[in-house]
Amino acid sequence: MDQFVGSTPRDTLERVSALLGHSPTSAQVASYLDEHDELRHLREEFLVPKVADLPTSDLSLADGTKDCVYFAGNSLGLQPRRVKKYLDEELDKWAKTGVHGHTEGSRPWAWAENNMEDLMANIVGAKSEEVALMNGLTVNLHLLLLSFYKPTATRHKILLEDKAFPSDHYAVESQIRLRGLDPKDSMLLLSPRPGEETLRTEDILEVVEKEGEAIAVVMLSGVQYYTGQLFNMEAITAAGHSKGCYVAFDCAHAAGNAELRLHDWGVDFACWCSYKYLNSGAGGIAAAFIHERHSHTVKPALLGWWGHDLKTRFQMSNVMELQPGVSGFRLSNQPILLVCPLQASLEVFNMTSMQALRRKSLLLTGYLEYLIQHYYTEDPAQPHKPHVRVITPSDPLQRGCQLSLRFSVPIGKVFHELEKRGVACDMREPSVLRVAPVPLYNSFSDVYRFIETLGMALTASRQ
Repeated sequence: MDQFVGSTPRDTLERVSALLGHSPTSAQVASYLDEHDELRHLREEFLVPKVADLPTSDLSLADGTKDCVYFAGNSLGLQPRRVKKYLDEELDKWAKTGVHGHTEGSRPWAWAENNMEDLMANIVGAKSEEVALMNGLTVNLHLLLLSFYKPTATRHKILLEDKAFPSDHYAVESQIRLRGLDPKDSMLLLSPRPGEETLRTEDILEVVEKEGEAIAVVMLSGVQYYTGQLFNMEAITAAGHSKGCYVAFDCAHAAGNAELRLHDWGVDFACWCSYKYLNSGAGGIAAAFIHERHSHTVKPALLGWWGHDLKTRFQMSNVMELQPGVSGFRLSNQPILLVCPLQASLEVFNMTSMQALRRKSLLLTGYLEYLIQHYYTEDPAQPHKPHVRVITPSDPLQRGCQLSLRFSVPIGKVFHELEKRGVACDMREPSVLRVAPVPLYNSFSDVYRFIETLGMALTASRQ
């Protein structure tokens, strides 16, 4: 793909089209892009479900022997092939050695997750000591807010999106109540301008400038789950710091999707799950980040023995030797059967770089957007023809790989017809279909098949 670096997706498609003598919308263009994709071999590291294996497929409408079109990595990533091998290794070790597995083998259970933190740190642009693998996302968010959210009479607000992911909203609301405050007074919610779907960066910065003296924590998504908008985390962090606020991000939809630099941007803290773009399986181990400048100044409010220094942890002295930074926020040992899938996925990420994945992602999602606009843009000359509107920002710098789609026909019917034809994506209430071509394992031919199948689904949904 190096030959296309610096070109817009449209420019690239038109160049390939001219080279091949075929329309940019032709299958030949998709095949050419796949042939010249230096990351295409990574798909072989994952198990892609067959159409026949999806419980929603109708085999009278789709070829059951084909791989499905899997565009649901923003909800649950595909299974890395190495997962079963690693799980079998640990089950075998447990069966044969019992308690000795805590300190023996290739991944001793007592510190197995520590061996992967450098891989995770590379993905989010952090130092290894700034990242901990532990708990679930919402648990980590609570632990971090307990330490960073210290409201005063004048600085007590938490800023977040009006339509933040429910877990974030509930966590913030409950943390405010825990301090004896009222969310109506202390939750500051950001909404798009009337008639718009996404937040403008200048509007976010304006609110921070105006309300900053009263804001204790700016707590936003990295990528907004519903609209797919990628926030300007660097600018938001700088704005928050200029007003004395802590700045944090829920990176559930950003980690493994966007190119992050949590350390360089100076983000105070962040957390994310690992089962979406990081492919660790449902309920996989989450992660947390605390910037190194807080290593000795921000302490955990709740302590567990896994926050104790590993060198003396098993002396059981009951005198806490707290690990600095995010490591001190650990509570308990991590389930080894959840460590294995995450290790399998992080090793695949380590075969490439976030820069390379992002380059492919820009073209892959741009190709999807190009085809949607070509075939399904609203046409006043054909008022009864179904059309699709992309609500995700058109600027590639303001989105990850996901496009959120709205339809002129009932979305439930479209979704159902796509599922029957072997497409895995997801619908989010009230009216959005989220489609995420993941550069780690999706192809340009997947995009072409999706668009082809979408046409069939739109036709069937009108019948």
